[in-house]
Amino acid sequence: MMFWYDHNVSGWGWFGMSLGMLVFWGLIITAFILLFRSLGRGQDSTGPAAPPPGPPPATASPEQLLADRFARGEIDEDEYRRRLQVLREGGPTLTKH
Repeated sequence: MMFWYDHNVSGWGWFGMSLGMLVFWGLIITAFILLFRSLGRGQDSTGPAAPPPGPPPATASPEQLLADRFARGEIDEDEYRRRLQVLREGGPTLTKH
């Protein structure tokens, strides 16, 4: 009964209540954002879909494939130039044994 009429909250109480309110609203907003994103997947309104990862399309030329590998950093400049020269000269032909 001692604290029945005492409504004063100390500085730490205000800090705790403020922090709790921020966490509460942060969780509510995060839940709505995640719900919105999960419901929006697979619809055309979300914008253009990214191409699936994997090999480039078969219509790309050998020089374009080589340039793509160089751009991704899979090969260095010397190897790029050497392979490009081989491609442009006709290169060695592969034969089946």
